[in-house]
Amino acid sequence: MALLGTFVKKGIELNQKLSFGDDEPSSLQQKQLEKLMEKAKKTSFGKYYGFKALLKADNIIKAFKDSVPIFDYYQMHEQWWQQQLKFPDITWPGKPDFFALSSGTTGKKSKRIPITADFLQSMKDVGASQVKALPEFDFPEELFEGEILMLSSSANLSKHEQGHMEGEISGINVSNFPGWYETFYRPGIEIAAISDWDERVKRIVKEAPNWNIGAIAGIPSWVLLMLQEVIAGHGLNNIHEIWPNLTVYASGGVAFETYRSDFDAITAKPLTIMDTYLASEGFFAYTARPDTMSMQLALDHGYFYEFIPFDERGVDEQGNLLDNPESHTIDEVLVDQEYVLLVSTCAGAWRYVIGDVIKFTSLEPLEIKITGRTKFFLNTVGSQLSEEKMDKAMVDVSEKLGVTVNEYMVGVVKDKKKNEYIHQWVIVSDDDIDESKFRKELDQSLQNANKNYKVARNKALKGVKLRSISKDAYYKFLEKKKKKGGQIKTPKVMNEEKMNSLMESINS
Repeated sequence: MALLGTFVKKGIELNQKLSFGDDEPSSLQQKQLEKLMEKAKKTSFGKYYGFKALLKADNIIKAFKDSVPIFDYYQMHEQWWQQQLKFPDITWPGKPDFFALSSGTTGKKSKRIPITADFLQSMKDVGASQVKALPEFDFPEELFEGEILMLSSSANLSKHEQGHMEGEISGINVSNFPGWYETFYRPGIEIAAISDWDERVKRIVKEAPNWNIGAIAGIPSWVLLMLQEVIAGHGLNNIHEIWPNLTVYASGGVAFETYRSDFDAITAKPLTIMDTYLASEGFFAYTARPDTMSMQLALDHGYFYEFIPFDERGVDEQGNLLDNPESHTIDEVLVDQEYVLLVSTCAGAWRYVIGDVIKFTSLEPLEIKITGRTKFFLNTVGSQLSEEKMDKAMVDVSEKLGVTVNEYMVGVVKDKKKNEYIHQWVIVSDDDIDESKFRKELDQSLQNANKNYKVARNKALKGVKLRSISKDAYYKFLEKKKKKGGQIKTPKVMNEEKMNSLMESINS
């Protein structure tokens, strides 16, 4: 038994036992909103919307919701954040030293999201809360003396003409690690700063034998690719031959289930998979107990949440917010109801639509799952398919046919000759796929699982097409689109223009 690991584990357990706090989620959330408004009341935003007066209201949450409108990125940027690039005290005190560049998986241009010092601290605080939950998993002591490999975007940030630094949020986080993080953080700042993805992976492969990796964090597609390169580069049968203490994988960014079989294939013992909800706008949730992929919501870390029902009370048939949608607070949510998430944060985002749809899997404890993006619900012809439902169908069909499919893309396109709508699927696999058989099984699986899809298939949705491409072809496509890297996510649901562009690339 590793002596150092024992001390670290016992220290975390003691910290967990000594952590006290208000356990009432509604009380925690009201206090968070009050703290945010108090801090921002002298900013331009706080003055414009009268935060000083709102803080004296009998019902502060209601007064806040009645006075402050809902913002998407483009509204927030045009009206407020654009000024924050030049001037201090716009939506949060001071002037941000960093802006996160995020195109996410929607939109053509990178978004610039302010990253304040308070916001960076909130992310560290949520990470610390996740560490405090580790004793719940009864991990071996060896894990706690191991190192953590974080596969981030490049930590080589660029300086904007206005004076702040820019990069993806994971790169900003890495660049702000304190010096003592270097004792356990891998691949280290030097390698993390390499902008070229392939070169960074080559360095990781070279240094891999010198590391004692106990945990890995990153987006599944790129982590899997990196691990496969390490295995190939050292002639291994599995990753545990080089990192025997590898125990934990903290996933995030995209759903993990379509990657599970491939991770199982390269490991000698099961990994504990912990999901995380870390976006450019905040670190909102993390898996806090074993035997679940649900995530505990971070309620006391600089975020105030609202939840818009993802149904006729909140959105139209295309998933766009209504002009005056219902907005629920944490004490009003229901299990299994899908919600569009709104956040107000210590980065100066206010009633901000992130674009994610979540559902609560439990109210005690408060745990969530991400079911998709508002723009990624396949609903053009009434099929009402979420990413969660499509992921499950993809896993079920893959298992039934004995193949592995990690990535897929789908879009509603119009057959111009017949003037009819069809679903065009593109699946990514190195297995020998019978496209006709996979298409039929997928179509049937979705009909069995979703009555709206079944109705659509008998009415407006006249057909389903499917193409299978290799992983190599897929990564070449991403490289061509400059979408290659440790934190890049590709959309599972594409509009007609993007799907036609993908099909042209495949056919050529």
